[in-house]
Amino acid sequence: MAESLSMSRQSSEALLYLTDEQLRQGIEAMFFAYRGFTDDPDRILSGLSYGRAHHRAIHFINCAPGTTVNNLLSILGVTKQSLNRVLRTLVHDGLVEARIGKKDRRERHLFLTDEGAQLEHRLSGAQRARMRAAFRQAGPEAVAGFRTVLEAMMDDTLLRHYKGLRDYPT
Repeated sequence: MAESLSMSRQSSEALLYLTDEQLRQGIEAMFFAYRGFTDDPDRILSGLSYGRAHHRAIHFINCAPGTTVNNLLSILGVTKQSLNRVLRTLVHDGLVEARIGKKDRRERHLFLTDEGAQLEHRLSGAQRARMRAAFRQAGPEAVAGFRTVLEAMMDDTLLRHYKGLRDYPT
């Protein structure tokens, strides 16, 4: 047991001193993994004349029903003009509903319609299937490590948004 712990600690320490080549390989792996992760939804979206911006908006409205336009702007890190263009299309097409705030009538709270929720389920279903297969293949320790690495790559603001989307398990 002690030998196993010692070997684990040595391999962890070795990861602290990655070469530029190892980092480049990690960057390339992330690029290709992201391509694979977005391919399935992109195919669904292209048939509907939507793009990734529409997908991201639908995803985060689904994660936080009733979110405000300003909160969505902050999460997505896009300009108000580009988000308004996306939201206008989604509202017009009956996928998103914008409701006037009860406390502050200047606020617009965003909700998916039934049709929007169905589209979100199709889009995220493809991604869930891909992630489920990868996580099963990698195993629980790799899954935990993957999440740790992703969280460590986020700056404080992004990490706050990430943790604020739902009750964050500790």
